Amino acid sequence: QVQLVESGGGLVQAGDSLRLACKPSGRAFNKITVGWFRQAPGRERDFVAAISWTGSTYYAGSVKGRFTISRDSAKSTVYLQMNSLTTDDTAVYYCAADSGDGYIYSDHENPSIYDYWGQGTQVTVSS
Repeated sequence: QVQLVESGGGLVQAGDSLRLACKPSGRAFNKITVGWFRQAPGRERDFVAAISWTGSTYYAGSVKGRFTISRDSAKSTVYLQMNSLTTDDTAVYYCAADSGDGYIYSDHENPSIYDYWGQGTQVTVSS
């Protein structure tokens, strides 16, 4: 079992930055792949970024160059640094964990790959 707790959401203005945090617990932190997804009202849950236990990263094209996913093993936390936010980034952001081999594949764009999900944190970007 893996429990995921997200934090760091909020209301910001366009152009601002925000950092989300995801703290998994209940399983060896360095053996899971962690992903971030987001879901805007009336839309499907979209892939944002993922990170393997080795630190390899994978991003959606819409956030590449603006968002950075990272992990701090000492704190057992995965971060999503979001810069140059636009109103299109407004959504509920979810952290997810894949309890497979800890590596990263293109399949990690697919929400069904993940076994565990956090409760979500709201990010609202105003114009």
